[in-house]
Amino acid sequence: MSRRIDIELTSRLGDGTWTWRAAGARHPKGTLDGALVPAGEAVGAVLRADVEIGLEGIAVLGLTSAKPARSPDMVEGRIEVQGTPKRAPDVSLILAPGSAKRSRRGDDEEPRPQRKGGARRGAGPGKERGEGADRGQRGERTPAGGGSRRPASRRPGEGADRGQRGERPVTPTSTVHRNAMLATLRPEQIPVAEQLLRGGLHAVRQAIDAQNTAARASGKPGASTDALLAMADELLPAVRLADWKDRASAAQGAGKDYRLRELRAVVTASRTVNLDEDGRALAKSLHESLAQRTTALHDEWLARITNALDDGRVQQAVEASIRPPEPGTRCPAELAVRLAAAAGEAMTAELPPTEWMRLLDTVVASPVRRTVKPAGIPADEVARQAARHASGSVPALAKMLGLRIPPPPPRVNTERRFSPTGG
Repeated sequence: MSRRIDIELTSRLGDGTWTWRAAGARHPKGTLDGALVPAGEAVGAVLRADVEIGLEGIAVLGLTSAKPARSPDMVEGRIEVQGTPKRAPDVSLILAPGSAKRSRRGDDEEPRPQRKGGARRGAGPGKERGEGADRGQRGERTPAGGGSRRPASRRPGEGADRGQRGERPVTPTSTVHRNAMLATLRPEQIPVAEQLLRGGLHAVRQAIDAQNTAARASGKPGASTDALLAMADELLPAVRLADWKDRASAAQGAGKDYRLRELRAVVTASRTVNLDEDGRALAKSLHESLAQRTTALHDEWLARITNALDDGRVQQAVEASIRPPEPGTRCPAELAVRLAAAAGEAMTAELPPTEWMRLLDTVVASPVRRTVKPAGIPADEVARQAARHASGSVPALAKMLGLRIPPPPPRVNTERRFSPTGG
């Protein structure tokens, strides 16, 4: 596939060929057939060239006399690398495309046609659209077979990152370090580096296979696979470092607006690249930022449980304990004892069966389930049946029902997948 660039004729050789370089820059450069140069052109002329960039270099296919005005943004010794994202601001915001179901229609857009019969899919007889909308606003969901269902859990901090329903978070991006790295390469290295940025060594192998297939179809010799792969191996550390620096710069520039999940990924990736001095300073800064944010979320989680217990909102306190900010985070022993005691005192026989079973479902999913001792069980067959089913998780219920106390479950390795302190 051919591209157009501006080139400057630098000299004329004795065999009729010309040497050229990119207009206003030192690279890329090469030679071209003198028959392609329009008549009357001399050394220093700037021409519009149709070029083909392959893994082996740049070939000039044709020249025209058009002399476009030189861009005021052109910097001596630097060019915009063809095939990479255009350099706008150093850090740009790119909205991730939303799904069709969550996209918001504008005021001027025609409404989506209604299904035949006027009812939406999944609505049974007698269900109005308003009823479904009300359920969606409350966040309630009715499982098949009836009964209550506990709302889906979400870890602290994720709701703020996700924003309102129907919106996707904005992820800032940067290409500064990638462009700087590409500008230092030789012309024959640029296509290989671009493929590495797109998909690593796998993308380079695919590009080599595609180019060799096209060359064989046209009767031309293919490129040297071993030489190109060796070049890719040589460039890979610099490419990975530049790519990581762009991600890290975007994370640092966004600050607290950067998604916590993405920040964890950037900090973790810093251990897989060969960092230079600037990279090590950037990694240390992001590491400290991640530790501060996770510590703040942990303190907020404990405060939410404590405040709910102080206010007598036992249900909310137990629900909060289910959603720690980090996988494997444990509740402090003193707070766990207080939480289990409050949950047991709230589960009295006088409590309405529906509320008692709702609290039981929450206790079963909580980290203090084996230490909760309910004060009683309502005189309701459905509630007693629910207590029998939950006795494996809440041993105190088995004792109250006269059942054999089941053994504790086997210990599970709860090693944290990531620790902000590097442990």
